[in-house]
Amino acid sequence: MNILKFLWTFYHQMASPRHFYGYTNYFIPFFTTICMVLMVAGLYYGLFVAPPDYQQGDSYRIMFIHVPAAWMSLFVYMVMATMAVVSMVWRLKLAEIIGSSSALIGAAFTFLALVTGSIWGKPMWGTWWAWDARLTSELILFFLYLGIIALNSAIEDKRKAAQATSVLTLVGVVNIPIIHYSVTWWNSLHQGATIDIMKGKVAIDIQMLIPLILMAFAFKFFYAAVVLKRARCEVLNRERNSTWVKELISQKG
Repeated sequence: MNILKFLWTFYHQMASPRHFYGYTNYFIPFFTTICMVLMVAGLYYGLFVAPPDYQQGDSYRIMFIHVPAAWMSLFVYMVMATMAVVSMVWRLKLAEIIGSSSALIGAAFTFLALVTGSIWGKPMWGTWWAWDARLTSELILFFLYLGIIALNSAIEDKRKAAQATSVLTLVGVVNIPIIHYSVTWWNSLHQGATIDIMKGKVAIDIQMLIPLILMAFAFKFFYAAVVLKRARCEVLNRERNSTWVKELISQKG
């Protein structure tokens, strides 16, 4: 019961802009440190320890950037969709802030996935781009991110902007399962999933799996650190006329 009470209190504190800002002072350095450790370990293991692929040679090593970036493009969008529901139902200001702060990061991950995928596809498919189901749906996701960013910037009232972008975000959720299952539903140039948690399928050598997992977690902690950094700046901007922000500014001189 004490744990549940603590979690409930923590939840309500995190819903408060003032408490949220205070917690970010601890979370951001923590997440950044973990991200750096995991990324250095993942890149070293992926570039120097993992063996060459028996078909692709060393060209497959771009996978350690491409695959985690593709995973994050979907993960960040689902975070935004969750925040959209929370902001529409409970009208929490921090949910709106987390959602809007995530859009640019998600767009960056999606762009990275598209670029690295094209670089990887050139030696494998003989072309930089193909209107493959997976590639096309991922490109649509990138345009969704850009649309959400543009819509949020076009509306001056942040609460109204949050309502509009929440609707667009939830409409775009239909694209997420299309991206995930595109290689199954359609005849695709893109290879099938090498890791399927639901089916317990891992069609990859353990020496390649380890750096892939390390990079996947590194990207998640990178996202956590950056979204908190962006969110705390937005909190200060929205709360600039509040007493606690004025006190904070006076304390820092």
